Amino acid sequence: MSGIVFFRTERLEEVCEFYTRRVGAGVWLRQAECVLLKHGNFLFGFCRGERAETQGVLTFFYPRPEQVDEAFERLKDRARGAPKENERYRIRHFYADDPEGRSVEFQSFLHPVPPHEDGADLLAGRRSVRRYRGDPVAEDVLGGVFELCAFAPSSRNRQPCSFVTIRRAELLGELAAVRGESSAPIGRAPLAVAVIVDTARAGRPADDGAITATCLLFAARAHGLGTCWIADMDRLAVRAALGIGETERIVMITPLGYPDEDPPIPPRRPPVVRVAPA
Repeated sequence: MSGIVFFRTERLEEVCEFYTRRVGAGVWLRQAECVLLKHGNFLFGFCRGERAETQGVLTFFYPRPEQVDEAFERLKDRARGAPKENERYRIRHFYADDPEGRSVEFQSFLHPVPPHEDGADLLAGRRSVRRYRGDPVAEDVLGGVFELCAFAPSSRNRQPCSFVTIRRAELLGELAAVRGESSAPIGRAPLAVAVIVDTARAGRPADDGAITATCLLFAARAHGLGTCWIADMDRLAVRAALGIGETERIVMITPLGYPDEDPPIPPRRPPVVRVAPA
């Protein structure tokens, strides 16, 4: 279930232009005298009225503190002060006023937060991350990632996949060297995860393994973690190091940690959609 916060406004067009052009929201839906906007998974709307409603605070939050500073640069003329860190709430933030005087806050949490992105943002925002911060990944966060992976579909629901977590620095270094620069990101993260498929249980090992591995990437992204699919790791030395059984196969290994980079969106070609012969 989702929700929408509505405000009455005397200056519908000007207010909506502020939130779309200056804040970066998009128009989600138009209904008669109302415009509904969307910023990430935050839905809010403005409806034309005789008197503007200006109480409350509209808070927009970003994944990284530097994005708060970028927002400040765009909104200096409306900001009440420069961004600062609030130790009590562990956020970096600043306040601004919209065209009708509403309080607008821009912030970033300085600690991990539970999943909040919607499916569209997860699909469009996932990137291959090759550099990571040294912050450890808490066990409860890692557990939340694996809980989401439990919903990965599999042939006849046999659920033949499992995960091996790797934290020992020496072993991470060994895995990072297996394929040269292609596997090097493993050595830059605080841990790595191997996706394993049991071919004796799987109806479709290749399909089941790929589906589960893909779910892992998005589950990690939902928890604010970066990943990078490292293929071709089902090798004798790697299998021995990870204690992989005879009927098991390594689908992939991914480094896992909080990103220390923000990879740009790579070029995308339009989807190729073809119609089957009649």
